[in-house]
Amino acid sequence: MHIDLPTIWAAIIGLGVFIYVMLDGFDLGIGLLFPFLTGKGDRDVMLNTVAPVWDGNETFMVLGGAGLYGAFPVVYSTLLPATYLPLILMLAGLIFRGAAFELRAKATRTQHLWDLAFIAGSALATFCQGVVLGALLQGIKIEHQQFVGGAFDWLSPFSLFCGLGLLVTYATLGCGWLIIKTEGELQRKMYALMKPITIVLLGTIAVVSLWTVVGQPAVAARWFGGHNLMYFLPVPVLVLASVFGIFRAVNRRKEHTPFRLSLFLLFLGYTGLIISIFPNIIPPALTIWEASSSHSSQAFALVGTVIILPIILIYSFMQYHVFRGKVREGDAGYH
Repeated sequence: MHIDLPTIWAAIIGLGVFIYVMLDGFDLGIGLLFPFLTGKGDRDVMLNTVAPVWDGNETFMVLGGAGLYGAFPVVYSTLLPATYLPLILMLAGLIFRGAAFELRAKATRTQHLWDLAFIAGSALATFCQGVVLGALLQGIKIEHQQFVGGAFDWLSPFSLFCGLGLLVTYATLGCGWLIIKTEGELQRKMYALMKPITIVLLGTIAVVSLWTVVGQPAVAARWFGGHNLMYFLPVPVLVLASVFGIFRAVNRRKEHTPFRLSLFLLFLGYTGLIISIFPNIIPPALTIWEASSSHSSQAFALVGTVIILPIILIYSFMQYHVFRGKVREGDAGYH
């Protein structure tokens, strides 16, 4: 019996990337919300809500990146040269954010500078992720499994707007997370912020969707051609229903619902991306089978993944279970 390993690996990497975006999205979002709350106590509480889990969230970035290298090495030789600058800037942002996370608690006179580093690092990493996503969606020039475009092909109004859209998405996730983890005045501020930021997110989704249809004919053909239209027809209704649900939950002070519905909006966008490009792994024409490594390499890596992936998932679940509950000002911090 023949096993389609490229499809299995595409599913594993797709799952890893989604879990990373879901988990690291809300803690990057906390950095994006820092400018809205200038009090030291509020910022300390915000950081402490993710202090025990933020570095574990990035495990899934490593999983996705390592899996991509082992299963689809051609992607590295095409995607990386096409997006070198935003990827390097993304890593720089993650480094600044990580350093700020560790060092701001030790700083006294320079704590405000580390706060700025945390804000800038979170914003830069998020924006660059969105830019790479936009560049991928608009297509990368490849001939004979080699990148043949220019060093700045990624730079376009569409990719830049996708960067801004991801900023709004992560900020929405961060706001929903803080509603769950905080109480009192800080939680009230997050409730107040949730509605306007959700409206901005809805507008962003609408603009990206329309821009994709108008500016990317190949993607539009995928959306509205064949059986894919059946999957896309409920999406606008589900998006509007989710936004309505967030508003209703905020009015009724339902703590968990805004975050859950924000994750559902993220899921809708992510599945839309998958439908837009699959089975291509690098649009417009490099498929998962063309980009895959040898069958033996993928099978060997799969054995290790089957062993380690459940451990990662259990570890991730346990860290959120152990550190569940509210975080209050004055609680033991992250040092």
